[in-house]
Amino acid sequence: GNGCASPGPTLLFVKTSRAEEQGRRFYACSACRDRKDCSFFQWEDEKVSEARLAAREEYNRNHQPSFTHRQNAERLKNFILLPLSQRKFCQDCQQLLLPAEWQEHSGHQFQCDISTAQLKTPSQLLYPLENKKTNAQYLFADRSCQFLLDLIIALGFRRVLSVGTPRLHEMIQSKASQDKDFSVRSLLLDIDFRYSQFYTEDEFCHYNMFNHYFFGGEAAQETCQQFLYQDTGERVIMVTDPPFGGLVEALASSFKKLMTMWRETEKEGDNNQEMPMFWIFPYFFESRILEFFPSFSMMDYQVDYDNHALYKHGKTGRRQSPVRIFTNITPRRVVLPIEEGYRFCTICQRYVSSGNQHCEICNSCTSKDGRRWKHCALCNKCVKPSWIHCDKCNCCALQDHSCERTDAGCFVCGKAGHKRSTCPRLSLA
Repeated sequence: GNGCASPGPTLLFVKTSRAEEQGRRFYACSACRDRKDCSFFQWEDEKVSEARLAAREEYNRNHQPSFTHRQNAERLKNFILLPLSQRKFCQDCQQLLLPAEWQEHSGHQFQCDISTAQLKTPSQLLYPLENKKTNAQYLFADRSCQFLLDLIIALGFRRVLSVGTPRLHEMIQSKASQDKDFSVRSLLLDIDFRYSQFYTEDEFCHYNMFNHYFFGGEAAQETCQQFLYQDTGERVIMVTDPPFGGLVEALASSFKKLMTMWRETEKEGDNNQEMPMFWIFPYFFESRILEFFPSFSMMDYQVDYDNHALYKHGKTGRRQSPVRIFTNITPRRVVLPIEEGYRFCTICQRYVSSGNQHCEICNSCTSKDGRRWKHCALCNKCVKPSWIHCDKCNCCALQDHSCERTDAGCFVCGKAGHKRSTCPRLSLA
């Protein structure tokens, strides 16, 4: 495939088939969900030959970036000294070029006259890696990015650990370079090594959030640790925007490790505290996220993206964005913009979207998707407005749903009436 430059430790997955009682476990790349992007695959119980190990080493060497982060930082210094007419960016290689390198990129597509402003907004210069399963690089729309930054400042944070949020990072860095009174700082942790061309080793760490792996080893980990070390009044918040196809369990495990790094920097005995965090993810993952982080709650704010066909604000997108902010910050402190239709519910003590009505029976504002939900007495909870109660299924569903939809049979035992996750076979195993 086009290769991923060895994303660090792999993850263990389970492959289940109807024929086998127990799933057979295998290792695969933690950053790529698609075999076409990273062909790494190995059964857990498989012995690997010397030849195959050597081939893998060779493959990894060939897929390493052409420069180290340190070399890239040096190159940037030289690039900035060039007159505008000599500042070229190779679109094919996604690389800033120095004049001596033009020759070896001849025949490639160039972008010329790269301004200082463009160097400060690399997320607009680089093309988004849009293979959904691998990078799913969707970037915050300006409106959402500005909202997040204003909120972070209003909450009194001065340092932002930006995990997979390059737009937020560059907005902070850019403001800091233009305004000496702007005191917020950001450190970007991201799997996209292309950012190393634009940021120093104190501003960017090459990082895989699926297995908490710092490619720069101990030095990079130390950079992150130092950044999390807070002086008085320099409170830190972590903001993360993982790929939506990402495994919640793997992400939660990494985020807990980052929280631990933060806790270890604490001087006083604040050991029971959690690092403040915004985890940006679709609302239908709410129960999964709360399973790993019981202190979190979901805010009603709809986060929009620039280059995502479905999750755009306004008329062009298919509908409202399902992406929300999950946070361990007290909900009432997360003030949402009144001018965008959010209002404060005094009973729930949090800001909710205008269509989100407080239900007397559930005693909460129950809508998750921005539309007004309705209470079903039989289900004893609020449901989407388009759902009706189905006596066969004994729950609410879309009007034209097929009853007992699990007829197709369970993956594990082949029987109808339940899904793999609730198979009695698995609980016996």
